[in-house]
Order: sequence, then structure tokens, then C-alpha cells
Amino acid sequence: MKLSREIKTAILVILGIVFLIIGINYLKGINIFQQKNEFYTEFDYNALTPSSPVTIKGNNVGKINSIKYDFESGKTRVAFTIDKDLKFSKESKMRLYELGLMGGNAMAIIPVEGGVPAKNGDFLQSEVEDGLVKSLTSNFSGLSSGLDGTLESADSLLVSLNKLVKDDTEKGLKNAIGELNTTIKSFQTLSYSFNSLIAKNDETLTSMLSNFDKVSKDLGALSEDLKDVELSKTVKTLDETLLNVNTLLADLDKGEGTLGKLLTDDDLYNNLEVASQQLQELLQDFKLNPSRYVKVSVFGKKDKAGYVKPEDERQ
Repeated sequence: MKLSREIKTAILVILGIVFLIIGINYLKGINIFQQKNEFYTEFDYNALTPSSPVTIKGNNVGKINSIKYDFESGKTRVAFTIDKDLKFSKESKMRLYELGLMGGNAMAIIPVEGGVPAKNGDFLQSEVEDGLVKSLTSNFSGLSSGLDGTLESADSLLVSLNKLVKDDTEKGLKNAIGELNTTIKSFQTLSYSFNSLIAKNDETLTSMLSNFDKVSKDLGALSEDLKDVELSKTVKTLDETLLNVNTLLADLDKGEGTLGKLLTDDDLYNNLEVASQQLQELLQDFKLNPSRYVKVSVFGKKDKAGYVKPEDERQ
């Protein structure tokens, strides 16, 4: 049998909807193909949320489907599903307890031996873990007292703020705001003056910046030149030269070499001093009596005068 295009389209749409429902339930952790039984119970307080776990002896066997408030009885009615393979009696109780560090609450099946087996749609009795109700009521009362304290603190803060705003003394908020306004005006005047100064000296500042840029370029070129100079070799050569000079000075101080002997020989110094004095006397005698050393005679007459020592030896 050949199906029309419309029938094929309808089948595809239906299959898409089915797969969508299955996918959504799978993401929620619900297996729609697994058979489950639904049961009911009720509590005086609501401390549960939809999809909260239902456990037995610490094992997860179901979940809460819906939570409704019964206006006639004033209690919270809870509907939950449990795996169909789990067998327990109708006299078993559903206990509301805290999950501990993970937070939140859950329901636990407290099984009772014997009795009639529980069936789909049965109503089970409930109980609350010791201390949980007290914790719930203390939380509400603590919230109320905390809210009262918060309101009192807010009221005191508003009163103090109102007094601070109305205070006209030096410590008041008005005076502080006035001083702040004056300070802002002073900064505004200073900024105007600074802008005017920059406008008047724009050319000078531009020239200074240009000169600074030129100097920085020259320094850059100088640094590049210094990179090419073998400064280490120059320093090494200078160090060797200074070492040689130190060696030479040490030899002179020890009297080694010709120059060292000249510097350290006392006899040579004394002989040079005597020779210098004698040379001085010879030059003085030559100055006073040149005829003794140079014979110039027009008529052949000899000078018979002897050496006359001058009164001043410097003559």
C-alpha cells in the first residue's frame, strides 16, 4: 500500500513529538518505559521540592512528582512515584529528613514487616525526622527576629544620616560638601590657568620638544658609534701601559738602569754639583778676563795683568 505525502508527514510529526517527549524526560532523569507506582502522603509543613528523591535505606528508588497545598485540611499533599519492583507494606511510613551537607530534604520509606502490600494509588502515613520541624520553625522565627534587627539598624542609620545632613557645624555634611565644592572650583581655575599658559608657550614647548627629540637622536647615534668601538681592547691596552709605567717606576726606585742609577747615586750628584760650580767659575773668569783665552793684539803687546777676582762673584 502506497502512503500519500500527507500521511508520511503526519507520521514524521508524531514521531518527532514522541522523541521530543522521551528526550525531555530523559534529561530530567525520568525513564518513561520503566513501570512505576504512584503513592500519596501529606505533611504539616512543606520542606520538599518537585523531583526531590525518595529513598529506602539510603538507596534512591523514586522521586516526588507534585506538591499541593490542601486548603480544607491545611496540610501539604505530596504525590511521589516508586519503582514497581519495590515491595513494601501499606503500614510503612514516609519520613521527611534532611539530606545533610548536600542541602535540601527528601523522603525515606520506613518499611514495616508484614501487613498488606502497598498498591498503586495508596495513601501512606508520614512522619518527620526529630529536630526537623524545630529547625523549620526556628528558621522562620530567626528570619523574623533578624528582619526586626535589620529594620531597627536601618532606622538608626537613617536618623543618623538625617542629623548629619542637617548639621551646619564644621563637622557637618553641608560644610564638608561646601569645602569640596570650593576645592573643585580651585582646581577648575588652576586648570584654566594651566591651559592658558600652555597656549601662550605653545611655540616654546614645541621647540623644546623638537630639541629634546634631536638630542635623543644624537645620543642614539652616539650609542651606536660606541657599540662599534672596541672599548674592551682599549681598556686592556691602557691597563698594560699603566702596568709598564708602574714597573718602570719600581725599577727607578730600586736604582736599576741608567736613569735609576742617576737618581740614586749620591757621588754622581756631588760630582755633578762640583762640575757645575767649576763650570760657573770658568764662565765667570772667561767673562772677566777674556784675554786669557782669546789672544787679540793689534801691535803684538801682551797683557801682563793677572787674574783679579771680582767683589761680586755673580759678575
